[in-house]
Amino acid sequence: MNSKMLAVLTTAALIPFNAMAKDNSHSEGHKSVSDEVVAEQRLNLAKNTEGKGFGPQSPRDIDAVEGKNAVVFSTAPASTAMNLCNIHFHKNAEHKGGEFTEFAGNGDGHGYSSGYKYSGKLSKAEMAPTKHHICPSKHGALSSGDTIEVHYVYSTADIEPGKSLGSCFNKATVNPQLRVETQVFVAVNDKNASDFTKLTHHEKKNGVHQAVNIPSSTGTPVEYLGSTTGPGYNEEGSPYQVTWSVRPNVEKVNIETVGEWCEDGDNTFKEDHAHGVRNLVTNQDLLSKISN
Repeated sequence: MNSKMLAVLTTAALIPFNAMAKDNSHSEGHKSVSDEVVAEQRLNLAKNTEGKGFGPQSPRDIDAVEGKNAVVFSTAPASTAMNLCNIHFHKNAEHKGGEFTEFAGNGDGHGYSSGYKYSGKLSKAEMAPTKHHICPSKHGALSSGDTIEVHYVYSTADIEPGKSLGSCFNKATVNPQLRVETQVFVAVNDKNASDFTKLTHHEKKNGVHQAVNIPSSTGTPVEYLGSTTGPGYNEEGSPYQVTWSVRPNVEKVNIETVGEWCEDGDNTFKEDHAHGVRNLVTNQDLLSKISN
């Protein structure tokens, strides 16, 4: 590896996760864009990646197994053999499939108010509004009934969990393998629903950092080769290679506990709001074939 490439990788290691995830910043209040805008974004993505060697992209429909992307890379080890490096979440699911197939709409064209929602039914009590704002940002706050997709990011590097993708790298390993354990939740006003502070609890186990309470009863994860996500990649390819494990079923989470996590000043990951979503990748030339 030449010194120029090493410098690039070292610099990349210092870029925040959601910068690599390309989370565009636009204030709330944007009207939903037309289908033509999204179609143009998809066309630009195809033009900007054609013949340039980009590997398979994310997010995708996990129920659609076909893909024609020819780039192959090694599947990352099981997360139990890797170090947890970051946890963050997106408002609405980036992926589609399983119990999250209801399209939220085109959104503002920059990743907000788009994605996919829980397709099941909720009670009136579960949908009751909260008495205060939950995880507010300039893009809005979470409300009862909202869907969130949580990304538990793992790295083969010898690191400590922390803020941003920079936590997934160190000076000794600037090109680690990455895996994202993915769980979709629906936020409900129910104190008996799952506690988000427990779902994000992490500790060292068998010598590696682990999120020890990722749900195990939400279906067999769909594993595939893809990339980092985020709305900044709506029109360009992500060069980062990621092994994804996406659980098909949705778990209910107490919305108040999500708020507690966002408000926690000692939150290891310094996360306090939901991130935007990338357009669902549907171009077969940018998708890997799902084999499981």
